[in-house]
Amino acid sequence: MDYILKTQNLCKLYKNKKAVNGVNINVSKGDIYGFLGQNGAGKTTTIRMILGLIKPTEGEVFLFGERIFPGQNAHYGRIGSVIETAGFYPNLTAVENLEIHRRLMGVTNKSYLEEALEITGLTDVRNKRVKGFSLGMKQRLGISRALLHKPEFLILDEPTNGLDPVGIKEIRKLIQDLSMKRKITVLVSSHILSEIQQIASKIGIIHEGALLEEIDFESLKKKSRSYIEIKTSDDKKASFLLEKRKITDYKVIEQGVIRVYEKLNESSIFNRILSENGVEVSEIRVMNDTLEDYFLQLTGGSFRIQS
Repeated sequence: MDYILKTQNLCKLYKNKKAVNGVNINVSKGDIYGFLGQNGAGKTTTIRMILGLIKPTEGEVFLFGERIFPGQNAHYGRIGSVIETAGFYPNLTAVENLEIHRRLMGVTNKSYLEEALEITGLTDVRNKRVKGFSLGMKQRLGISRALLHKPEFLILDEPTNGLDPVGIKEIRKLIQDLSMKRKITVLVSSHILSEIQQIASKIGIIHEGALLEEIDFESLKKKSRSYIEIKTSDDKKASFLLEKRKITDYKVIEQGVIRVYEKLNESSIFNRILSENGVEVSEIRVMNDTLEDYFLQLTGGSFRIQS
């Protein structure tokens, strides 16, 4: 496997509290890796350690197959990033801001600047002062800056945060184009499930500093299962009656609520059997697990994520 990024047991301790706890991330070449978690889950801290902006308390980071040390790795020149809100000089134009960064970054080919503006759809406003930009335009300008040196790997920390639906759609389309057309591997963090699930080929779920699961999106979709949900007065007796009928793939979700994951066309038969044996059924229906349900199960019901 050709990994662009690997972390091993990555930890960060602040005042005896682990903000990041044993995180193992694996980003393959060509991935759009969705780094999903609530605000405060440890996403930005992890990204800062990957980029060498802060030193890990424990663990290692590997970029392009080589272990890195904060501030001492040549591979950083192959990475572009936008961490939190991109900062620019408001009284300068888009092109003037990028020109400053082009020189600071030592990019000698001036055509790269124009190409970065074109990729992000900002060519027509290249001479507009940044103070007149919308938040979405500023985010795209931040991505332009991150693309100035033609990176192979792009890291975006909450790029749609605070944007309206139009701005979110523009950033989403831009990320997809960078992956498919420019062949750039992307790691994008977000607390918004619906955004990640629309673009990511692989997802890492972080919660309270720990990476709970890393899974490709096709496998994640398979976890959305259909089931019969039965609300009953006596789940213990109902479970006994189901097992008597050779039903084994079921789960008591909470008191009085059972989910049956097999024989989905027999809901009326289940209803009759339970009723005939004195088990009151207040509701029975065929339903589907959502991805939100899966995240709640994964985190023990404590994960509330926007969708």
